[in-house]
Amino acid sequence: MSLLKGSSIKSTLERTAIFLLAVVFIIGQLTHWEPLSLVLGGLVFVTIALLLPRLKGMTLWLTISFLVLGMVLLFLRKTEPSFWFQAAGMNVTIVTLFIFAPLFGIPVRLPEYIEALNRFYEKSVKNKSVLFSGTQVLTQIMGAFLNVGSIPVVYHIVYAKPRPGMNLLLANALNRGFAGAILWSPYFAAMAVVISSLTLRWSSLLPHMLGLAVLSLLVSLAVEYKELLKKEEPLSLSGEKEPEEANDDKETTVFPMGLGIYLVSTIAAVLVLEQLLALPMVLITCLAAVFFPLGWCLAKGAFATYRQGLTNHLTVTLPALQKEMTLFLAAGFFSGSIGATGFGDYIPAILSFIPLPVSVSFSILTVVLIMATSMIGLHPIVLITIFATGVDPASVQISPQELAVLLLGSWGLSNTISPASAVNNLLAGLFQKQVHELAVPNYKYAAAMAVVLLLYLIIVPI
Repeated sequence: MSLLKGSSIKSTLERTAIFLLAVVFIIGQLTHWEPLSLVLGGLVFVTIALLLPRLKGMTLWLTISFLVLGMVLLFLRKTEPSFWFQAAGMNVTIVTLFIFAPLFGIPVRLPEYIEALNRFYEKSVKNKSVLFSGTQVLTQIMGAFLNVGSIPVVYHIVYAKPRPGMNLLLANALNRGFAGAILWSPYFAAMAVVISSLTLRWSSLLPHMLGLAVLSLLVSLAVEYKELLKKEEPLSLSGEKEPEEANDDKETTVFPMGLGIYLVSTIAAVLVLEQLLALPMVLITCLAAVFFPLGWCLAKGAFATYRQGLTNHLTVTLPALQKEMTLFLAAGFFSGSIGATGFGDYIPAILSFIPLPVSVSFSILTVVLIMATSMIGLHPIVLITIFATGVDPASVQISPQELAVLLLGSWGLSNTISPASAVNNLLAGLFQKQVHELAVPNYKYAAAMAVVLLLYLIIVPI
């Protein structure tokens, strides 16, 4: 009994620390009161200390390594104590998003929408190519709102009927669809880190990132072209063509109208608020996440669903995200300590020895480094934060928008090949495979997307 009570008190302390982080961060963004940055940094250290005992394996060792290396660097640089606290608060933006952004996914899980999606898939998907591309697109759309939660949702929709011989293709589609969502969704940690560090508007990046997301689908289809051509035939339980559907079933072959309106209107609401309010994108996202899903569920007469979703978020989703929060906070501290070394000032000098324009050599170096470190298990947030906060875009002859596209694109493609990514680990459980079995088939896709990303930066005006 005493053990249960002690565990309950510890969980309460952990949740309180996490919510205090978000509250102090939001107040600091609204007031710009400098002493709050010190309070925020202190809360980060307290939160990490509380959550660290829950970590295991690679996540634990990475977190400890980031903390120790960060402290060593700051000690060697003899930085002021205040800088330690400022460095610690580097990735609090992500924790704030983890608290609020998942609320957008509550209406998406309304039973009528999920049932309509099941009917849509059952009636509309007739061959391997459509199933593969449709799964990738649906995962990208749902992933933008549900984050990792989109994977089991789409998986169960796709596998409402058996898909013999399609497991690896569908795993790739789910993986790459989620990577596509990373490119443009305003509710992801990737976007939060990049636009806050580079002081950019999400709306200024959206057209470029949507273009890259479309290219990611085309690259995925090209990579799997030969496999998709094999035994291209109607998908059914018996392998034979399904009978023509009755005319009165036509409405079931259309994407659920209510869900489509919700998804579009949510994005539109964020865009409008960004233009109307002189607030950072993270605060706009939090504001919209609090009121928009609640208003939608009330209008649908589905407050019970909203209440259930909110309870699930507070009691299940947030505790499940604690290890990612701890890792990201520690990675932010390490990135801040790297920034204190002034490494960004050395990059142009180093790149000058390469017989290419500095902008091109920097872009290649960034993509290769993020891909290579992701393949060996380092989360891309580490290098993304270091580059976003420590490199002056002008010093490498690119604009802040180009640096943002480069970093987001690198994060998206590296997510498909990282054995440490939440998506690959979740898919490994769903398909009952080892993580590397799902990561390795995406190497070719990631390499192709890296080339496309570099050409995109060269050809498309950004």
